[in-house]
Amino acid sequence: MTTLKNGMKLRDWTETKAHSSWQIFKIMAEFVQGFEDLAKIGPCISIFGSARTVFEHRYYNLATEIAERLAEEGFGIISGGGPGIMEAANKGAHRAGGRSVGLNISLPFEQSANKFIDSDKNLNFDYFFVRKVMFTKYSQGFIMMPGGWGTLDEFFEVATLIQTKKFTQTPMICVGSAYWKGLFDWMQHTMLLEEKNISEGDLEMIKIFDTADEVVAYIREFYTDHKLQPNF
Repeated sequence: MTTLKNGMKLRDWTETKAHSSWQIFKIMAEFVQGFEDLAKIGPCISIFGSARTVFEHRYYNLATEIAERLAEEGFGIISGGGPGIMEAANKGAHRAGGRSVGLNISLPFEQSANKFIDSDKNLNFDYFFVRKVMFTKYSQGFIMMPGGWGTLDEFFEVATLIQTKKFTQTPMICVGSAYWKGLFDWMQHTMLLEEKNISEGDLEMIKIFDTADEVVAYIREFYTDHKLQPNF
């Protein structure tokens, strides 16, 4: 046991190093399994949003409609596999008879697989960063419904990858202008105009819509001119 000058005791670093080395194999296994399972699913759209959105909420119903319409267009639907908006997305895909994928994450609270995921497409992860790679590599579009910390984490992850051209140009859509307005106002006035930390084009790559018709029309139009392929 290591002791700092302030009396704090730390776990033995030798033990920590050994644990970290073995952890690499578990991480590798998650990547390999995810790549093998998702590579054969085909073109998909990822839908993100709050696990806390109840089924009576308008955003739950809107997510279901969007997913159903996109599944009818031939896209599989990928969600985080849990309740709320994630359930709504899988429900829409299931209702249309489309591919319904769930990328579940082990959490001490709140997360369990919803019943609308295809039985052979329910993947489980221990690591958020591995799970996010699966979302970004195998999705040909990203739809951000209203959500919390997790949704914002995924929002900025996808925006960064598109902005830095780490993967091909891909539709990125925020649904619910009333919900997203404050964030976009801050990015426009503070990040862009005042501090100049982003460029005008960085905001133009993200679309904001309020209806399923707008979302489906934009993705359909986008892929009239762009090739469907994995992102990296």
